[in-house]
Amino acid sequence: MPGTRYPLEVQPLIPQRLERLTELAADLLYSWNRPIRALFVRLDPALWERCGRNPKLMLRRVAQARLDEAAQDPLFLEEYQRALSLYDTYHAVRLSAKLTDLDPKTDLVAYFCAEFGFHESLQIYSGGLGILAGDHCKAASDLGLPFVAVGLLYRQGYFTQTIDAQGNQIVGTAPALLADLPVSPVCDPGGCELRVSVPFPGRAVALKVWRVAAGRICLYLLDSDIPDNADADRGITCQLYGGDRETRLQQEIVLGIGGVRALRALGLDPAVWHINEGHPAFQILERCREHTALGRDFDTALEIVAAGTVFTTHTPVPAGHDIFDEELFGRYLDPYVAELGVGLAELKSLGSSPISQGGFNMTALALRGSRRHNGVSRIHGGVASRMEAYVWPQIPWAENPVGHVTNGVHVATFLAHEWSSLFDVRFGSEWRNKLTEPGYWERIDAIPDHSYWSVHQSLKGTMLEAVKSRVTRQYRRNGVGESLIRQLTRQLEPDAKGPLVIGFARRFATYKRADLLFEDPARLERLLNDPERPVLLLFAGKAHPHDHPGQNLIRLIHEFSRRREFAGKIILIEGYDLALARRLVTGVDIWLNTPEYPLEASGTSGQKAAINGVINLSILDGWWGEGYAGDNGWGICPHKGLIDHDQRAREEGTELLDVLEQQVVPLYFEAAEHGYSRPWIAMSKAAMRRAMPVFNAERMVLEYARDYYHKAARHARLLSAGDAAGGRTLASWKRQVMAAWPGVWLERGRDIPEALHVGEPLRLTVLVHGNGLGPDDLIVECLFETLDDIGETIRREEARFVADGADDEGRLVFRLDHKPQTAGSQILRIRAYPYHTLLAHRFETGCMVWL
Repeated sequence: MPGTRYPLEVQPLIPQRLERLTELAADLLYSWNRPIRALFVRLDPALWERCGRNPKLMLRRVAQARLDEAAQDPLFLEEYQRALSLYDTYHAVRLSAKLTDLDPKTDLVAYFCAEFGFHESLQIYSGGLGILAGDHCKAASDLGLPFVAVGLLYRQGYFTQTIDAQGNQIVGTAPALLADLPVSPVCDPGGCELRVSVPFPGRAVALKVWRVAAGRICLYLLDSDIPDNADADRGITCQLYGGDRETRLQQEIVLGIGGVRALRALGLDPAVWHINEGHPAFQILERCREHTALGRDFDTALEIVAAGTVFTTHTPVPAGHDIFDEELFGRYLDPYVAELGVGLAELKSLGSSPISQGGFNMTALALRGSRRHNGVSRIHGGVASRMEAYVWPQIPWAENPVGHVTNGVHVATFLAHEWSSLFDVRFGSEWRNKLTEPGYWERIDAIPDHSYWSVHQSLKGTMLEAVKSRVTRQYRRNGVGESLIRQLTRQLEPDAKGPLVIGFARRFATYKRADLLFEDPARLERLLNDPERPVLLLFAGKAHPHDHPGQNLIRLIHEFSRRREFAGKIILIEGYDLALARRLVTGVDIWLNTPEYPLEASGTSGQKAAINGVINLSILDGWWGEGYAGDNGWGICPHKGLIDHDQRAREEGTELLDVLEQQVVPLYFEAAEHGYSRPWIAMSKAAMRRAMPVFNAERMVLEYARDYYHKAARHARLLSAGDAAGGRTLASWKRQVMAAWPGVWLERGRDIPEALHVGEPLRLTVLVHGNGLGPDDLIVECLFETLDDIGETIRREEARFVADGADDEGRLVFRLDHKPQTAGSQILRIRAYPYHTLLAHRFETGCMVWL
């Protein structure tokens, strides 16, 4: 076509009666408030979908005639006023601080993360970490926490995915226009756009600060793509997890150091700093620099900073922890070191770890620069305790300071509208305020089976229709003929009896084992091709562009899906995104998760499925290790004793097919005269009933607020008070302990008896060679333990010795006079460790000696 093509967008004028549509489109509250989203859908459903469900973009493209018509439509105006009323009420209500133990005036929480997944209209997320961060922010908003979030504004977001005719993942980009995003530039008091800068080798990189409204909280995003910077530096914040290792380091400097400077420029003074995964950990150094600029030594600065810092680690996979090589780290941080008042070698020691091989480990920095640390499920908390035990080298891993807060999902975002409507009819609106009350949700069992099944079947039909539409476009683009497309999509026509739909949708990483079902293809073929009991497998997910084994998994599943015996029974869907995820977790019958134990940190997609009554079939790892109760799904015990991964995969794959063949499929197709399986519905109700009040983001954030944020804020204030007197005292005491500890050891002062009668006191004496430490610096305690049937140690009780001066040789004397609480054969162990009342955790120093 001759001539240059120039883009032109003719934008409508918003009628005055609807002028606040613009305000609604600029607040991410729409991402979890259905009445607000419904307004935009009602304006033009087709345009809403074409605009990627982006209300701000839609308002620029909707027809003027349609807006004018809506401004005169009584029904639309009624919905508009109802949405505005909900919006204004939400912003006006301030919840009681008693709910979270946080004072809104003094306990501001700053939450840093490399990605945030609120909604597909703001694509600054890649997967689980970002969606979790978005859910955390939404729950913080709902609970009225004093809370602010900090991230980066990626113009290209994460990559887009298509899958070609050979099953290859094709990586694309979808650059966003700032005018399309719900962001606005932050201005200083003079009305100029706010800028902060971060130090880079030989230059400073300027950053623009953008504000995103998200209900009652704000998200601030940093952006290097501004004319102040050289072209190379403008690209730093271009793409999430894009570029090479140097780009990643640059992004993390921008996020950590730049994020602190942005909050300071905004006049904000957080009491608690939450580092979500290791990417933002450089904020620890910047906050230390602020203290050293006031004349405090680095050790004191680190104590104060760490006291107010919470760190959450999200992955047990070593590749998920950023490690920067020594040369790269030194080149970027050396100019910064002088401002910290510490040498580069000492700074590097904060990032040392057994896996860093001389490089700088961001997880290690986050651990040493925080005093409250957690994994994201009970199992993962234990795994993280083992992985990170090097920070506390003499402490048994099970007792080190790493705890856990099990992840939860944001119910208002991921519970299907159909379920919400059913709950409103049967329970009234109060259910939304009962998300942390397990007893309340027993009433799910009272929902009539036919009503419950009807909702699920409706959601399933909608999901199958959406999948059919997606894969039809996918097949046509890849040159598949219409006859074959009909064959490949024939199972996507729902009927009352089937098919049983199993969904597997997540990142394609090898440890997630998307191929576990294919350990026995012949058996899988028999399972999927029973004409009386049809089964459909849906797969979706992306592999990181640099993860070639993950991409091979996509090719493998594609190849199976095109085999004659599996055609139309296995469907691989490209372009996995939030919209598709919402369809799948609400519409499939079974949510399948097959990670290699114990590498699944949490697995929140299974929680999203469960709150929608979708039944989980999963390895007992991550959250499912806590969520599985026997009546709410199926759990496969990991074969922990097998070292050979291939043998383990074969055995667990066999057990998976056993469960499908012998339990899942028969139960689903156990249809009586009602046309549905009552036992299946009972299990589905149990899945919903057990998940809803426990694995939701409100419970999760309340746990952080009460057990982490409140304590961190109080501890930081304690160390900061009186010109940091507490911080100076603690830093000085730790230096003394670390210098003395290599020379500390224990010896018995009297023999330990081999037997006692019930009620008779155990009297022990321990002599401590303190090497300059006094009795007030130490705790000596006796552990009373027994062994179970497999030789595992069970701690029964702990008893502390009492200091009793020193003997003639200068040894500290500690005595115990204790009546054991447990009868029978026991094991006694005696240990000592340094202790100070200003410590956040009794084993914080990592020092311990045993008799």
